[in-house]
Parts: sequence; structure tokens; C-alpha cells
Amino acid sequence: MGVPERLAERMSMAEQHEYLRARFSRRSMIRGGAVTLGAVAGGVFVPGATGRAATPAALRTSVPPQAATSAERVDGSLVAPFGRHLAYGNDPRTEITVSWQVPLAVTKPFIRVGAHPQDLSRRIDAEVRTLHTPAGVGASADHTQYYVHAKLTHLKPGRTYYYGVGHAGFDPAEPHLLGTLGTFTTAPAHKTPFTFTAFGDEGVGYHGLANNNLLLGQNPAFHLHAGDIAYADPSGAGKTADTGFDSRVWDQFLAQTESVAKSVPWMPAYGNHDMEAWYSPNGYGGEEARWTLPDNGPDKKNLPGVYFFVHGNTAVISLDANDISFEIPANLGLSGGTQTTWLEAQLKKFRAAEDIDFVVVFFHHCAYCTSTAHASEGGVRQEWVPLFEKYSVDLVINGHNHQYERTDVIKAGAVTKKLPIGGTAYPESEGVVYVTAGAAGRSLYAFSAAESYEGHENEAESVASFVNTKDGKQNETVTWSRVRYLDYSFLRVDVKPAPKGHHATLTVRGIAETGEQVDHFTVARRAK
Repeated sequence: MGVPERLAERMSMAEQHEYLRARFSRRSMIRGGAVTLGAVAGGVFVPGATGRAATPAALRTSVPPQAATSAERVDGSLVAPFGRHLAYGNDPRTEITVSWQVPLAVTKPFIRVGAHPQDLSRRIDAEVRTLHTPAGVGASADHTQYYVHAKLTHLKPGRTYYYGVGHAGFDPAEPHLLGTLGTFTTAPAHKTPFTFTAFGDEGVGYHGLANNNLLLGQNPAFHLHAGDIAYADPSGAGKTADTGFDSRVWDQFLAQTESVAKSVPWMPAYGNHDMEAWYSPNGYGGEEARWTLPDNGPDKKNLPGVYFFVHGNTAVISLDANDISFEIPANLGLSGGTQTTWLEAQLKKFRAAEDIDFVVVFFHHCAYCTSTAHASEGGVRQEWVPLFEKYSVDLVINGHNHQYERTDVIKAGAVTKKLPIGGTAYPESEGVVYVTAGAAGRSLYAFSAAESYEGHENEAESVASFVNTKDGKQNETVTWSRVRYLDYSFLRVDVKPAPKGHHATLTVRGIAETGEQVDHFTVARRAK
């Protein structure tokens, strides 16, 4: 995105951000035309900021100067919201954030919410986060995006609500706009069975859309996205030399996922393709404009994608593996160790909690994978795997490698129990199971060993692979690769609570884009 490769190789994400901000100065942006207040100020975004040049003349209306920052505003009746996506708040039983996008600057955005589609009298103002990308930062022309967020609180647990999003001139409560309404359901107050889904590495395209269509049929309570979300930055190296960066890809992505994300909380972790140097020193300024996630992590400023939430009897933790990645070090050491310290505190807390049976952790880079592309991340093994084992984490979900792979039960780097398709793992006494679910939509990678999946089992006693270390790639021969499937797929997890003293279960299934089941196994833990 404008830095010579010889310089980008030596730059951290923060240094790349500083370089871009210096190059695309206030003077050059003003000379280019469309400027937002956020861009001129040097910040990521300014709520409500807009640029006059961004609005086509056919849609502009004159307003009194005191009513707007510009002499002209868009006719809201001609602009429809799109790209709706939900996220849990800190307490999924009572908090949901509804986010969406508008293609042009509108005034007075809001959300209507109620228990019935004919009862949307509750109207709540929304926040606009304007994100400006000047021409020259990547492949797109000068581009301004308008992301809108409304945080809903004091909701009732286990309830389904109807909502509509709008702005001045576009009211979803109007009879002709009732077809634009969406729904969401809050998390339950007590332990009840539920399903969630997960994948990573989606991007924009047919296969991502096909997987999304199947997700709806699983009726998930929420969906986990294990990083590399839209691929607006196609290189994923965390370098400003990537001339292919195009912020407009996010518009396509949010439109693509709306069919699911408008009714299912869409909870992302951030991967290497999600670091975008223009917007902020950590590369996540663009993500902060697009998402509103729980803010209960260790460092909201540097690690906005690190958080947790609890749904029923299951605690879910999102981590940022860019912070500990030896393979792609643009943000290596970003947290100064605070993320790992926080992780241990959360795991300790959840294991002691009487109402939580399962702990699921998801993040981007793989702890254990035999892909010929990225394989395994030594930073994860060094920093987090010992904690996963110490606190007997029930399931670890990763992306990064574009395929489906599932391990046996692992502890201290060795197989403690072979876990065949249909088998059961007991993490309290045996170890941890790791699943790579990175085949959501982007081009597929390869394995060094033959595929082996449900109905097509081909057991390999050992597989040649490698791990990324601080000293580079280190070859290894592993025995823990149990299931390998090389086509588009996602993960379905069915959670079943149990009476105290009996075994609660996670039934984990790998589902192909075709609907075929390629893997299934169970994780069992004695309920508290």
C-alpha cells in the first residue's frame, strides 16, 4: 500500500502506519477531493463525519447550515441500509449490538426494536463511524465508508426481538419497509442445549456464500469467525507494500454475510489479513469502525479482538494470535505479554465457575496443523498451549490454513489418545483437541499426506510437516493428524448440558459445503 518492499520487510505495523500517515498528508488528501473530518484529524474515524464530494448530486438536498456540517445532505429516502451484522455485548443474555452500513452520509441514524414486528415503538439513536481511505492507499480510488452501530441493553434473556434500522427519510416501521426487519435472540439465563458454528478464512466469493447458506440451516445461536475475514488486504503479510489492498471489499463482504449475520451474532477473531496499516498503528482501526465487540479484554486500545462471552454453560474466548506469531511478525509482541496473562486469569476463573462446563477458545494461527502452506505456529505452542492443557480447554478452533484438519487428543506435544471419527475425548484427564476450520471460502491449500475423513478414512501413522519458530521453519514428523479434508467446509458444535455429576457434551461436526458430514467427535465433561 505504497511502501517499497525493501522497507516494508523491516517495518512493524506501527511503523507502516506512521509512514502512510506521513505520505498521505492533510495537504495531499485535500488536493484529492473527498475528505472526512476523521482523515484530516489523523484519526481513524469521527462519528458523523462526512465529505461533500462523497454524495452524488442527484441525491443531495439543501439544508440549513446549522443543521449539518455540510451545506448539502443526502436524501435519506433514496438510501437503504445494508450489511447488517450482530454481535453479543459483554453479557449475551441482555446485550446485543446491531451494526450496519449505508453507502452515503445520512442524518439521524437509529434502530427500532420490539417484541413483535408491529410493535417497534422503541427507537434508539445509533452511532456513525466514518472510515476514509484516500486514493493511493492500495488499489481503490478515494473511498469513504459509513458504519452504523446501535448497542441494545437491558434485554430479557432467551427472548427473540424484532428490529429495523433506518435514518432520516428511511423508517423501517413504515408499512412498505416492514420487509427490511430482522430478528435476534438473546442468550438464555440457564443451561439449555444450543448449537454454534465456526470457520475461518472466508473472503468474498461463491464458496463463502455457499457456506453461509448452509450455516442458516444449522440454526446456530452464534457464529465464530476465526480470522481472515474479508481479505481486503490480499497479501496478509502485514506489510504496506501490498498494492492490492482495497477497502471496498468490505462492502461486498458485509453484503454477502448479511443473510446470516443479521440474525446470528457474528463473533470474529482477527487474523493476519485483518491488519490494515493505514487506519491505526496496530492495524485494527478499520476493524474498530466495522465491529462492536465485547470490551472485556485486557487491552481495548491494542487488542480490540480479544474478548470473551458466556452462552449457557459454555465460555468462549477470542484471542489475537498476531501478537505471538513468529511466522508473520508485524504485530509480534503487541501486548507485551498482557494477553497471555489475561488468558490464564480467564481460564482459571471459568474453570472455577459453577455454572460453566465448557471452555472453547478460538483464534487464527494454528497450534497444530500439517498444511503445506502455514502448518503450525510455534508462538501459539510456546505461549498458549501450556495454558490450554493446564486448564483442560475443551476445544480449540483455528483458521489460517485453508482446509479442515482435526487432531487426536494432545498433551505436551504428544498424542495421549487416538480419537477416531465418532470417538469421545475427556479433556479433564486426557488433553486437548484442536480443529483447523479454515476452508470457509478462500482458495484451498494442500496436505503432505493423503486426505482422511468420514467414509474415506486413510490412517497415516505419521505425517511430515513443519512449525514456524522464532528462528524460522523447523521440520517435524507428527502423529497427531487424525482427520484431513481438502474442500470447503465449516464447523458445527452441538452443546448438551447434563444434570450435576453426569457428562455434558460437545458434539463437533465438520460439514462440507455440499452438506456432507466429513468428521464428528464428542467432547465430554462431568457437569458441575
